Amino acid sequence: MKTTKLNPFTQLLHFGYHQAMSCIFPVAIFGTLALSSAVDIPFVHRYDAILLVLLTVQYLMYRSGLETLDEIKVICVFHVIGLILEIYKIRMGSWSYPEPGFTKVFGVPLYSGFMYASVASFMCQIWRRLRMDMTGWPGLLPAGMLGGAIYLNFFTHHFIPDFRWWLTALVLIVFWRTWIIYRVRTVTYRMPLTLAFAIVGFFIWLAENIATFFNAWKYPDQNQAWQMVSFSKISSWFLLVIISVIIVAQLKHVKAGRGDHSVNTARREA
Repeated sequence: MKTTKLNPFTQLLHFGYHQAMSCIFPVAIFGTLALSSAVDIPFVHRYDAILLVLLTVQYLMYRSGLETLDEIKVICVFHVIGLILEIYKIRMGSWSYPEPGFTKVFGVPLYSGFMYASVASFMCQIWRRLRMDMTGWPGLLPAGMLGGAIYLNFFTHHFIPDFRWWLTALVLIVFWRTWIIYRVRTVTYRMPLTLAFAIVGFFIWLAENIATFFNAWKYPDQNQAWQMVSFSKISSWFLLVIISVIIVAQLKHVKAGRGDHSVNTARREA
């Protein structure tokens, strides 16, 4: 029987296409930040205008079928998670939103939660488009407890020691057997989940540099002039990505009617 050999370049193009389509909402965020920093909208504060644009983008993505209702729910959950973290970080002086706006809560513009939600949006989109699955998932309890500890550390490291490196080591231990299974056309590939965490965390760090350049927010050392965000922030995003993966993975597997234990027996396709 004759088999058709797939062109690696064609596979890469298909993979890049799905990645690009999964980044529609993040691109909308950065496009809005860039445009709003260059163009003044009469009678509307910049932060308020950004929120209106992003709400419209989310509505259009839902109406067009680019995102499902369940995915919108996950995005809303992550928006709230991010907003709570933002409010706390502002109070601790970690960064600031210096511009005025009517849609600011405790000094934080409501649009900021969408920057966290964009990570969940990407995860939902890419999971569906590449028909992703996982093997060796540790289960909801270990993953959930680790995710909770990571989120809590973002708050507690201001007044007790920072446990991020201990938590990173725990991530490697808990997820050392977990692999992402993804499909491009008829070919199945796999990747260690921890490597995926690191790759996504790095690209979010790049996006953070773009966001601060366009004054989405400012770190204390950027008040006088913009400078590159510290490389140490990559570890923060690495850990934050884990929280989004846990939430999205659980949604996808529950939605499929398999529950978290069935991930361990996920079918591998040749």
